[in-house]
Amino acid sequence: MLKIKDLHASIDDKDILRGINLEIKAGEVHAIMGPNGSGKSTLASVIAGREDYEVTQGSIELDGNSLEELSAEERAHMGIFLSFQYPVEIPGVSVTNFIKTAINENRKGKGLEDMPANEMLKKIKDKSELLEIDRKFLSRSLNTGFSGGEKKRNEIFQMAMLEPKLAILDETDSGLDIDAMRIVADGVNTLKNKDNAIVVITHYQRLLDYIVPDFVHVLYNGRIVKSGGKELALELEAKGYDWIKSDVTA
Repeated sequence: MLKIKDLHASIDDKDILRGINLEIKAGEVHAIMGPNGSGKSTLASVIAGREDYEVTQGSIELDGNSLEELSAEERAHMGIFLSFQYPVEIPGVSVTNFIKTAINENRKGKGLEDMPANEMLKKIKDKSELLEIDRKFLSRSLNTGFSGGEKKRNEIFQMAMLEPKLAILDETDSGLDIDAMRIVADGVNTLKNKDNAIVVITHYQRLLDYIVPDFVHVLYNGRIVKSGGKELALELEAKGYDWIKSDVTA
């Protein structure tokens, strides 16, 4: 599904990614871990097409199609979803109206008509019930006055409605207590299937107790320096990132 080859990227002339190689197949869950400043969020942003970053070398493909010349909006239309570490508040725009607009813009990008109102309402009802979201929540202004857990649950709801091919969750556990993290993880686990793929970016192993990855990759100094299974996350938890740093520089 996603193929990244020798990816280099910078921001404000500062090199951040220094040769990323990664392949993600449909049905897989990949976790990307690493210390602060290692390039985790930059990698997520570059895949999603954020304009702040400049790709200076390498390639990114989704289903064999190059993404390099595509805007963030075009990549979203192709099925890439990025949950933000710090979701934006939009006063006066309800969760429901925001998601209706997002879905119809996505359909427009594919040359489709707006989703019929009855179909949209049924989908909202089905997905909110699936994620145990109160209908009153959907009438609130987007992220305004939301707790950390509510903001993250809202992003999982958006993911459920948009049904992306590739969902990238950038530190979705940031600021969550155990109960909120479990709710978010349950939503992700409910939505994963054989036709999509999920990338979880996190500092800590604890989220991976709830969203069990097929592969764990450690990012350090702009490169993936180690890959393995779930046990690699447990090893990092026990030894810390200094173990990886010393391993790389040895």
